[in-house]
Amino acid sequence: MRETLTAEPALPPAPGAEHYLALDFVNSAIALPGGQFIDLLSTPESTNQWLTERGLAPADAGIQEMCTAQLRALREHIRVLFAARVAGIPALPVALSAVNDALSRIPTAALLHWDEHNGPYRAAICPPNEILDRALATLAANTADLLTGPDADYLTTCDSTPCNRYLLRHGRRHWCSIRCGDRARAARAYARRTLEGTLKNR
Repeated sequence: MRETLTAEPALPPAPGAEHYLALDFVNSAIALPGGQFIDLLSTPESTNQWLTERGLAPADAGIQEMCTAQLRALREHIRVLFAARVAGIPALPVALSAVNDALSRIPTAALLHWDEHNGPYRAAICPPNEILDRALATLAANTADLLTGPDADYLTTCDSTPCNRYLLRHGRRHWCSIRCGDRARAARAYARRTLEGTLKNR
């Protein structure tokens, strides 16, 4: 049985997350040993905090459950795209459509406006009700940048069960953190000792 925790784990960002917000986004749902699971977007309050800490929403944005659900849905679609890229298989059309829908939610060009006192000027419109759309579009655009750029070849999953985080591989490192690396090495050592013990007892 999976137990969902609310506290953020003491895990550093996965390699590459400092350059790609999309990695940080997909890794906001974290599988831990012992069937534990942490979702940093589990409530409107935690979602608002996550967005605020990353400059995607003001602290008083008042994120509602509907907004949180949309963000979690986009996160799952991006995870599907990442999994397809890592496996070298075609992406599911529904996941691709979800990212493109998020990309098209806001105008990317600064529109032409006319102030009756100061004349024409250009500005992108961002009323308060578009905070979520801008966050979704930003995350989707960052996803597209990662998947179409040179770093896509380094995208991989953490090689330590049950961790589900994505990272950009550097050299032979396939772990998202020192803790996961230690756990993977310990598991391999245990498996080796078990095998040696079995062979000796034959």
